[in-house]
Order: sequence, then C-alpha cells, then structure tokens
Amino acid sequence: MRLKLGIPKGSLESNTIDLFKRAGWRITYDSRSYFPDIDDDEIACTLVRAQEMPKYIEDGTLDLGLTGRDWIVENDADVVVVHDLVYSKTSMKQARWVLVVQEDSPIKSIEDMDGKKISTELVNFTKRYFQERNIDVHVEFSWGATEAKVIEGLVDAIVDITETGSTIRANKLKIVEELMKTNTQLIANKETWKDPWKRRKIEQIKTLLIGSLQAMGKVGLKLNVSKENLGRVILLLPSLKAPTISSLFSEEWFAVETIVDSNIVRDLIPLIQEAGAEGIIEYPLNKLI
Repeated sequence: MRLKLGIPKGSLESNTIDLFKRAGWRITYDSRSYFPDIDDDEIACTLVRAQEMPKYIEDGTLDLGLTGRDWIVENDADVVVVHDLVYSKTSMKQARWVLVVQEDSPIKSIEDMDGKKISTELVNFTKRYFQERNIDVHVEFSWGATEAKVIEGLVDAIVDITETGSTIRANKLKIVEELMKTNTQLIANKETWKDPWKRRKIEQIKTLLIGSLQAMGKVGLKLNVSKENLGRVILLLPSLKAPTISSLFSEEWFAVETIVDSNIVRDLIPLIQEAGAEGIIEYPLNKLI
C-alpha cells in the first residue's frame, strides 16, 4: 500500500520540498517530470498545481496534499484539513487576498464597487464575497499579470494576493479591503482519513512537518559554566521552558543546553561568554517536537 501525496507545483513547490527535506524525506525529480521520486517506499508523489490540489484530494485521485486555504475555499472542497502549515520563503506568515485599485481611484470602500469590474484568479470566492454583501460586481478570471489590468484601466479593481503589500504600493496601487487570510494547509481525502494504515502514515508526516516548521529560525546552544557563574549565565539564556543543566565530572562545573532564536545568537554569545560561559557550541535544528 502507498500513500498518494500531492506536491504543489508553482510558488509553494520549492518550500514544500525543502520542508520535507528538513522533516526527513528527500524528494527529487526531473524538471520535465510530474512524478517526483521520494526516499520512502510507502509514498508516491505527484506534482499538481496548488489551485487544482483540493479537487484531486476530494475525488480521491490523491490521498494527501499541500495547498493554500484560499484554493480550498475557491473550490468549496470537502476535505479533511489535517493541519495549518504557515510558512513562506523567509518566515512563517499568512498571505492576504485584498481588493486593490489605482492610487487615485475614487473607490474608497467595497460599497463603492457596485457596478464595477474586477479581475482575479479567485473568481468563485470573490463572487460569493460580494454577493453576500449585496454588491453587484462583474468578476472575470485573470490569466496572469493581474496588477497590470488595473494599472492599464482594463478593470476597476483586482483581487490579488500579497504578504507585505510592498509590490502593490510600488505600482502606485492601494488596498481598499482585505477579503481573506490564507496559508498553506495539509489536507487529506475523507475516505483516506478513515483508513487506519493511511491515517497513521499521515500522522507521521504531520508530526515531522510540524517539527520542522517549529525548528525554523531556531538553533541549539551548548556551553560549559562554573558553579560560581551559573546563575549569571542562566539569567541571560532564553529557553522554551528552562535550560537543561547537568553536572560535569568536576562538581564545580555544569553543562548547559538550550534552544534560542537564531536572530539573537550573535548578540547572546558575547554576553554569556562575558558572564563566564566556555566551550560554546551553536548547532542547527531540523525538527523541534
């Protein structure tokens, strides 16, 4: 028996493969292939566009896959959301689908959109959003270059995705309203979820992926410190709960181990060294469970 796993092709592709690598699975493939190899005989991989992933999970073509919450909502897919996997290229973030107009547009609120034209990839969701608010808009599918359509005046507004809004501002556009937050989700077919063997395999994958996400941006620190300086060093060390402290062969010295955010290490190490820490070792983390 094999679990059929969907890898999202496109913007999530490299992040997903990197996340699985950190979790312990090596996924490799030729750029022309839609069926990646994975070093686990219990898993078979297929590359699928994130936009189409929910329908293939729902109909059982695939057992498990990663896609955005936005595409689950867009497809109104009946699937099991196994876990939220919030991450991006640089950090663990959510993205936002927003209504965008030209900077000098008279449109100030969604109510001003009545009778206007919108271009977006997220057609079904956008239609429902405005229908629920009794605002009459014409929504058309965008095949790409969505921002250019509003810049050129081809449409009155666009509904597009952003993390920081910097590209929108750079193009002299403005956000009128946030319509939805989205992030990567691990989803499963409902019948697959009922199968004991497949459920155990999915739980294994979920546990290790979550552990990999939790380890992002963190490192481990090991150090030795004398009994005399132990209190001073411990006060400087952040930790998930409390640093691990064990006695060395000499009763006057202790080994200390802790996990810290990687962005504070360059400032922390000189401080603990000054406080009396010796033999300081920094090491990367793949998983934190």
